[in-house]
Amino acid sequence: MPRVRAAVLRTPGEGLHVEAVDLEAPHAGEVLVRVEAAGVCHTELHYMDGAIPCPLPIVLGHEGSGVVEEVGDGVDAVAVGDRVAFTWRPRCGHCEYCATGRPVMCVYGRVQARTGGLLDGTSRLHLDGGPLHHFLGVSCFAERAVVSQRAVVKVPDGVEPAVAAVTGCAVITGVGAVVNVAGQVAGKSLVVVGAGGVGLSALMGAVLVGAVPIVVDVAADKLELARRLGAADTLDASGMSPEDVVGAIQELTGGGAEVAVDAVGLPQTLRQAFAVLRPGGTAIAVGLGAVDATASIPINELVQQQKRLIGSLYGSANPPVDLPRILRLYLAGRLPLDALLGERYPLDGVDDAYRALRAGSGGRAVVLPT
Repeated sequence: MPRVRAAVLRTPGEGLHVEAVDLEAPHAGEVLVRVEAAGVCHTELHYMDGAIPCPLPIVLGHEGSGVVEEVGDGVDAVAVGDRVAFTWRPRCGHCEYCATGRPVMCVYGRVQARTGGLLDGTSRLHLDGGPLHHFLGVSCFAERAVVSQRAVVKVPDGVEPAVAAVTGCAVITGVGAVVNVAGQVAGKSLVVVGAGGVGLSALMGAVLVGAVPIVVDVAADKLELARRLGAADTLDASGMSPEDVVGAIQELTGGGAEVAVDAVGLPQTLRQAFAVLRPGGTAIAVGLGAVDATASIPINELVQQQKRLIGSLYGSANPPVDLPRILRLYLAGRLPLDALLGERYPLDGVDDAYRALRAGSGGRAVVLPT
């Protein structure tokens, strides 16, 4: 059984350990991918800190891209040599959710998150003769990964690996929240709370469809980037009370925003996204919180002002359709995705990348395993 180097989480709070692990050949319907780039996403921190439980030990990394090196029996979606991006929520194509146009909610796609395996619930990874789990069916903080053919999407020529990697999670989540969920927003005010990779992607989506975006964050460098990417206004919320933030947004929008996107996932940011809405407005929650995190919403404000609060997982997207479309828009100069990218790290530097993320470093860091 071949051995590859991978970043393993053994115990929450103890960081990632890069070590040699065993990787089986792909089974039927699966592919082996040499990983070229893997995005450093905040989602992993929830698992690294134990805020969201997962089976252990586990190889993290869910946002990545690479080249197909081997295919199992019955694979017809991709071929050896294809450049692909990973998608961490594959779809079966025939369950209730897939049949009704909501593939991100696929019944079988959720199996791999729950079991730490692939779509059949079993793992291709092994460590010291024992089980080693997959993360969201991807585990791309590794030199190579075996995944379902339904967990990869072909990447057009001309897209560099780092851009393809971050498009597979941050970009499709943020752009999708606007394009797939917000409705007709051309000419309307749209507030984005949080200017990380997902929030800036939502900003790009808002600019793409002609909305009037306002970005809220506490980091001056991120707000400067938001202005360069087309934000009509920005608000530095550092040192401001929640009430002052809401008041400032209402003043900027002449009575409240028509749409607000919470790209952070904290109780206070979700409440803020709801509070800045004008009557009839829509708040879209895309940031994940701790497993037991809750937020309270004023019932009468919800009812009497006919506000809406919608959750959006993975941009409510259909990745095989939406991901190539986003990359074509990038190649056409309509989505400046290069602006999202930050530092590059070798695989051995993955822990350094997460320390920098905790410290609030700007730009989407990328790990280069091979």
